[in-house]
Amino acid sequence: MMKYILVTGGVISGIGKGIIASSVGTILKSCGLHVTAIKIDPYINIDAGTFSPYEHGEVFVLDDGGEVDLDLGNYERFLDIRLTRDNNLTTGKIYQSVITKERRGDYLGKTVQVVPHITDAIQEWVMGQSKVSVDDDGVEPEVCVIELGGTVGDIESMPFIEAFRQFQFKVKRENFCNIHVSLVPQPNSTGEQKTKPTQNSVRELRGLGLSPDLIVCRCSTPLETAVKEKISMFCHVEPEQVICIHDVSSLYRVPLLLEDQGIVDYFCRRLDLPVEMRQRKMLTKWKEMSDRSDRLSEKTSIALVGKYTKLSDSYASVIKALEHSALAINYKLEVKYIDSADLEPATQQEEPVKYHEAWQKLCSSDGVLVPGGFGVRGTEGKIQAINWARKQKKPFLGVCLGMQLAVCEFARNVLGWEDANSTEFDPETTHPVVIECQSIILGRREEPCGWGKGGPCLKPTPVLFESCMEMLNMWMKGTVIALR
Repeated sequence: MMKYILVTGGVISGIGKGIIASSVGTILKSCGLHVTAIKIDPYINIDAGTFSPYEHGEVFVLDDGGEVDLDLGNYERFLDIRLTRDNNLTTGKIYQSVITKERRGDYLGKTVQVVPHITDAIQEWVMGQSKVSVDDDGVEPEVCVIELGGTVGDIESMPFIEAFRQFQFKVKRENFCNIHVSLVPQPNSTGEQKTKPTQNSVRELRGLGLSPDLIVCRCSTPLETAVKEKISMFCHVEPEQVICIHDVSSLYRVPLLLEDQGIVDYFCRRLDLPVEMRQRKMLTKWKEMSDRSDRLSEKTSIALVGKYTKLSDSYASVIKALEHSALAINYKLEVKYIDSADLEPATQQEEPVKYHEAWQKLCSSDGVLVPGGFGVRGTEGKIQAINWARKQKKPFLGVCLGMQLAVCEFARNVLGWEDANSTEFDPETTHPVVIECQSIILGRREEPCGWGKGGPCLKPTPVLFESCMEMLNMWMKGTVIALR
């Protein structure tokens, strides 16, 4: 029987539910279980594809082209699984599904309501998607970790809370567990850990029909014994059901913190998992990796030149890839965020201090990475950074738009095509070295070009043939490059 673990959050959003959900899955997978994950986002958008990075962080792209919440990236990295677009459930998707059924006459003239129609649709979606294999071996998952975005009490999440209130009885108690993540603040004025926000959050969750089995307390320092006992008493759980996740040096220490507090033994009892289930080599390697990360002393700095640098989550996957690469060669990574617009001559005239600070950051870096983005703003600054990296022979990586602008920079400054550009930014350029995808031009946002795991298809032109054939033959002969 499938085991469901629901992760909810209280007090504030952005408390770390995604990392905790990923860590729980990692621990269970290390015990030999097949684990899948579902992220529920209560917003009305169909998916995350049209979100501003400033508002919601990066949009993570899956193998099937699904544009989803960045937490699914954490699930894939932590659990080494491959998810699909249906692993990200939104209010928009549910309402779209129910309205489509209503228009088709599936409800036989009944009045369509939040309860039972929306709540039933949520339960059906979760039960159906939880059975879809996410591992290379094609085995059906045994455990499904579900993260409910937002905080308890949000009006947007009410249908989902009600759906899971019903769901816990449908699948029976031994197959459903609720982990509630809450903040335990520690004001600087007193230095005392405060439990009242957690008490109120748990009380509100109980009032909606869900009782937490585990209360995970997020705090800046380890939870004091007296505080843990107070939460246990006022929230009606055993002390062992109060878990402390304090700030740590690396996110990869979170599974180890959970494991040290007996979470595996609790799951064995609560979810009737095999008693002989024990951690395997996976967590041992996890600990070795975390220890090695803390011991790193030699640093390397990478300049990340983009237009959404005010929010680091805008480039979450890029940063994780850099961290993993640095760890593999025993370097401690320092990322220098540079707003590409600050590198442009216009900024030099308007805000010279900001301009010089940006160039100082760039010139003191060991390498340059220009990630993807949209719109013309800041593109000339990115080209300036690419030009500097090429001339100074600094390691450079261009991703998506970054690679396109590298082509433009090379065409302008090496081939001498002064107006070389992408047709996205200059449709009238006489040297269109990058051609905008037709599905985007025609406004078919639901059919993005090149999204997902697949190979690019190039239509040969004389310019492309003459300029690039030798490079293509060298790079791509006998090679298949899968990209997202």
